Amino acid sequence: MPSLKEIKNRIASVNSTRKITSAMKMVASSKLHHAQVMIGNMLPYETMLEGILKTFIASDVDARSMFDFRREVRRAAVIAFSSNSGLCGGFNANVIKTTLKIADDFKARGIDIVTYPVGRKAAEKMTKVGLPVAGDYTAVADKPNARDCQAIGEERMDKYNAGVIDEVVMVYHHFKSAGSQVLTQKRLLPIDIEEAMDYDHYRDLDTSIANARTVEYLKQKERERQYERKEAHALNSNFLVEPDMETVMRMLIPRYVNLMIYTALLDSNASEHAARMVAMQTATDNADELLRQLNLQYNKARQQAITNELLDIVGGSVNN
Repeated sequence: MPSLKEIKNRIASVNSTRKITSAMKMVASSKLHHAQVMIGNMLPYETMLEGILKTFIASDVDARSMFDFRREVRRAAVIAFSSNSGLCGGFNANVIKTTLKIADDFKARGIDIVTYPVGRKAAEKMTKVGLPVAGDYTAVADKPNARDCQAIGEERMDKYNAGVIDEVVMVYHHFKSAGSQVLTQKRLLPIDIEEAMDYDHYRDLDTSIANARTVEYLKQKERERQYERKEAHALNSNFLVEPDMETVMRMLIPRYVNLMIYTALLDSNASEHAARMVAMQTATDNADELLRQLNLQYNKARQQAITNELLDIVGGSVNN
């Protein structure tokens, strides 16, 4: 059995670690709140732009044909959204694993691949395994902004239009709530009409708590959303297009591509903070349990030491 001093030192060490994990959990919770606010500020623009595109696609054959510009895929690009730091559970590992699987699938089909890792963790892993890495986007992962996402989107569109890249795929976590982040693989270019029409927009931006009550609340909200979807009315298609449909669509499509990148970045950023908050909460809970066991062990050892001393005293008095 370890000595009282050893147990006491370990209790002090666990206490210090618990303070760190508790502080990191609070910092992640604060950052998650700011990330949720950024998503909330973006949603009205996303809703309006996507509503216009869906209306054009559903009501105009020419508009739908503008999305159907697929060609033989010879070179593909993968945009992987990760974080710059760790201690966020399996957040980065899941993104990296999916990205490597996509790369293997492309290579098996004889397709060249280039990666655009957004975040230091993905960039380091892609470099380590020997995948081509283009661009440094570590700063974007910590401070998402629409301007940088626009530059990324315009570069991908230019290379796609020039025939340098034939397909672009994004890998990121879709933020649904503080306790639920769904790893998503989405094709950015060419635009998939069916995927764009059926995209899951649901996000819980009102709470930063992940517990059983929150999970039940989300299930109830999902049932309400499914009922509302059945009762939803058709979109208003009464648009006057000037100067013509082709000109308007050629302006809207790049904006939609930029929006998808920005949305993925915001989702990934919020998912990172949510995953780190849950991981640090779990670490804090484990530290509390370990402290309880160590305190129990310390009290038992202390009681045993006192008992041994009493026995020595009683034994000595009997001998005298």
